[in-house]
Amino acid sequence: MNLANKITVTRIIMVFIFLVICNIDEYIRPANVQYWWRVIGLIFIMIAALTDILDGYIARKYNIVTDFGKLIDPLADKIFMVTAFIMLVNKQFLPGWVAVVVLSREFLVTGLRLLAANKGIVIPADMTGKIKTLAQMVFLGVGGSIWVGWIPEHATDSILWKIYYSLTAALTVYSGLIYFIKNYHLYKEK
Repeated sequence: MNLANKITVTRIIMVFIFLVICNIDEYIRPANVQYWWRVIGLIFIMIAALTDILDGYIARKYNIVTDFGKLIDPLADKIFMVTAFIMLVNKQFLPGWVAVVVLSREFLVTGLRLLAANKGIVIPADMTGKIKTLAQMVFLGVGGSIWVGWIPEHATDSILWKIYYSLTAALTVYSGLIYFIKNYHLYKEK
């Protein structure tokens, strides 16, 4: 297993450590210990997000792209997104419909890529997909900041927060539609 693939597998492990921290944090006492426990969880998930950039960069730079990497990297991305968005819903910082929209787009585009791969075509990430990913990562960072307590929890009741998650969901849908419009030839009936 090469370095890029090890980083990808490490991302999956880090996401599951974050998941454990999210699910036991409320049982930790006293409050200052709980705070640092949450900070550690946020650090884990943010490092996991950065490894998404790092593993691809290393694989391309050193020409060590493998079939395993092509399989595990998108799966690691989906595990990351599923975990992070479901935890925001679980902590009641986000309505469930946003997570469903985000995750549906991720799985639909993955399905489109699988269809393309079966036809020998690679669908690379385009600019709208990259902007969507950046917007989601920033959104998850803000959500994590609420969880830790750096942003007051009551901010999730504000109209600004509702606009923010609605715009993130809209950008997610838009970027998914672009993939399907650009690649219409892959799924149209002949």
